[in-house]
Amino acid sequence: MKRLFLLLAAFTMAHADDIVGPWNLTKLKSTVPVMKWVDQSHPVHALTYAGEKYLGKDTEVFAFYASPITIGAAKPGAKFPGVVLIHGGGGTAFAEWAQLWAKRGYAAIAMDLNGSRPPEPEYDDKGMAKSNAHDQKTRTRLPNGGPAHGHPEKFDSIGGDTSDDWPFHAAASVMRAHSLLRSFAEVDAEHTAVTGISWGGYTTCLVASLDDRFKAAVPVYGCGFLHQGESVQKPSIDKLGDRAALWVKEYDQGSLLPRCHVPILFVNGTNDVHYVLDSYMKSYSVVPGEKHIRIQINMPHGHPPGWAPQEIGLFIDTYCRAGTPLLEPSAPVIEGDQVKVSVKASTKIKEAKLNYTIDTGLRSKRTWKSVPATVTGNTITAPKPPAEANTWYVEVTDERGAMVSTPVQFTKPSY
Repeated sequence: MKRLFLLLAAFTMAHADDIVGPWNLTKLKSTVPVMKWVDQSHPVHALTYAGEKYLGKDTEVFAFYASPITIGAAKPGAKFPGVVLIHGGGGTAFAEWAQLWAKRGYAAIAMDLNGSRPPEPEYDDKGMAKSNAHDQKTRTRLPNGGPAHGHPEKFDSIGGDTSDDWPFHAAASVMRAHSLLRSFAEVDAEHTAVTGISWGGYTTCLVASLDDRFKAAVPVYGCGFLHQGESVQKPSIDKLGDRAALWVKEYDQGSLLPRCHVPILFVNGTNDVHYVLDSYMKSYSVVPGEKHIRIQINMPHGHPPGWAPQEIGLFIDTYCRAGTPLLEPSAPVIEGDQVKVSVKASTKIKEAKLNYTIDTGLRSKRTWKSVPATVTGNTITAPKPPAEANTWYVEVTDERGAMVSTPVQFTKPSY
């Protein structure tokens, strides 16, 4: 009897769905959503695919798709790595973003997570997509679209039925897009990555923690621990009252990133008001798997600035196209009156700097200073930060101009 019980238990475990929070990962990863092409007459194609149920009704998600074949840079029959592109708050599916990745040699899908669709892009005389999709007034609500991406849907809906929660739909729609992308004949399904901007970076952290099929992830700005510190999102969580703990448990990356074993590159600026440096480093610290970071002084916040850093493509190339890795600096160590950093390098180190701030008050208002560091082989030596410095790190740049950072150091915690 005991043996039969153990066999039944093993069978049940082997066939049980992998469920994390509100997401059924087994179904999301094994099911290719029903899709239909909306337009295939342009370099960037348009499509819709089935989303999760919203308030008991079926939904569809709009997306742009581009590959080296669709833009005329390769012939049918070739295969390419894939990338999923996640827009931020106020954004939508951006055709030009998908085309940029197609020009890099990737099959790219960029979906709208607001239950709407942008206008068809126009093309210049060089065949490059350009659109006014950045203007929210140009978008059209889908008749059966999912939840909008406003604060009521992101925060206030928590509790009860999860089908009206935007974070649930956002992560599920991305994983569905990933399953769809992997099903295309021209996509190398074993070499796919994800990157997102702002709320898309937030969602990237979610799916990198849920979908282990990705080979690399790059969240730009987005992070967890939004219920702490100076994030502009904190008041929306605070006003949830006794439901705030549930939102943090289900949808804050601080709760999910401890699951992340997908190689991840965090990209942010020192003064970002949406995803503050303290919360950013807490998010970085809880990742148990391979992790890298790029912190830029006063990095502007937005979609084009968020997809501009070359390090995003270089990082993803490393895991999807056997590209040359970014530099890998160690955590900085203070020895006497110097800071030392060792660097794992596949390219030549060009320069390094010690960046620090002595300002207090809001992170978004602090002024940062830089001091040149000395490069000797694969070792960086910089002056010790002044005693007044409360936050500092070392940035290192290689001969390609690709910059990465050490983990940020806090001598005086902000919260």
